[in-house]
Amino acid sequence: MHEYLNNYSLDNKVAIVTGAGQGIGKAIAMAFAASGAKVGCLDLQLDNAKSTAAEITAAGGQAIGILVDVSSEDSVKKAVQDLTDHYQSGVQVLLNGAAYKDPSGTVADYDFTEWNKVISVNLTGAYLMSKHVIPHMRKGKEGSIIHIASQLGRVGTAGRSVYCAVKGALLNLARAMAVDHSGEGIRTNTISPGAIETDRMLLRFGTFENARKELGPLHLVGRLGQPDEIAMAAVYLASDASKFMTGSDLLIDGGYAAQ
Repeated sequence: MHEYLNNYSLDNKVAIVTGAGQGIGKAIAMAFAASGAKVGCLDLQLDNAKSTAAEITAAGGQAIGILVDVSSEDSVKKAVQDLTDHYQSGVQVLLNGAAYKDPSGTVADYDFTEWNKVISVNLTGAYLMSKHVIPHMRKGKEGSIIHIASQLGRVGTAGRSVYCAVKGALLNLARAMAVDHSGEGIRTNTISPGAIETDRMLLRFGTFENARKELGPLHLVGRLGQPDEIAMAAVYLASDASKFMTGSDLLIDGGYAAQ
């Protein structure tokens, strides 16, 4: 049993997490570090990235906070270079969690600039990060890339068309990447969370109480999810325990999409 559990260890792995400054990304960065990884906490808000890294180091882990705008190729290239220079190592894990706060509305309502911004961060950001991390994974012939998708990548919901579009795209991007890079020892999967209690919810519902009341009953388990519940799945996909898994999606949505 002990040997089996060792497969979940991230010892000797360097992991990048985008969107690590808060919410699900922060929970994943901390879980990676607790599992033994050296973590690059990347975020558009440098103070938040450094705060996450500081919490990790205070707990005895290894982490560095790095500024990145995932929609800018120059910024992505610099962030990846800064990380590899810092650890003097390759990269074995990439978690694409950066997301722009998408506006509510239909395709008839969206401002064109806002539409493009959501795509440039949520989708193009995953492409750019993958593009500049894969060469480091190739050198070691080992890599696990994880895109944070959503249950709304599988089903539609009112007023979230751009969000549904990009999350659905991430599901199929992962499948195509899995095909392209399987021969290089690089796996690509997605995690599709249900409604998770993070500060992003406050933008639409004002309070967590309102969110719980409105969204909780839509999940078969009758509640919202917690960031740590997604983080544990990310550790599994990043670790050797999931070596036989690529091109797949882990749907962790409390039964939302089963109805």
